Amino acid sequence: MRIGFGYDVHKLVTGRKLILGGVIIPYPKGLKGHSDADVLLHSICDSLLGAAGLRDIGHYFPNSDAKWKNISSLVLLAECNKLILKKKLSIGNIDCTLVLEEPKISPFIERMKKNIASTLKMKSSHISIKSTTSEGLGFIGTKQGCAAYSICILKKSR
Repeated sequence: MRIGFGYDVHKLVTGRKLILGGVIIPYPKGLKGHSDADVLLHSICDSLLGAAGLRDIGHYFPNSDAKWKNISSLVLLAECNKLILKKKLSIGNIDCTLVLEEPKISPFIERMKKNIASTLKMKSSHISIKSTTSEGLGFIGTKQGCAAYSICILKKSR
């Protein structure tokens, strides 16, 4: 088995949709980034790539490439899955934590899990998504941004 860790952070800004786990979440601000800036999916991508011994998400999908401008991060996740499958690896499980003060994401977690599971062709029961706040501390606590942490286990495919 191979373990991977991923982390991502983006700034909250007006004029963008808030997209987490491929779900549009009603909120007056969204995350700033080259793609749709889905911190949850970006952290998952990095955990998968890391467990496979590959480079980070920025290497494969650079923000200097117009091809990835405003693209759904579900597409990036699918591309990462192709990379790990080429290495004859499969996903055992994924565990994630979103860190943001608001909005509450619990009503959206099952949809996020379904999006991720469908994209990665795995059971949603092998995906965990949790959320927490930073108790008003730092840039997340002052509602300036959002972060996500993810770990995964990859195993050799049969």
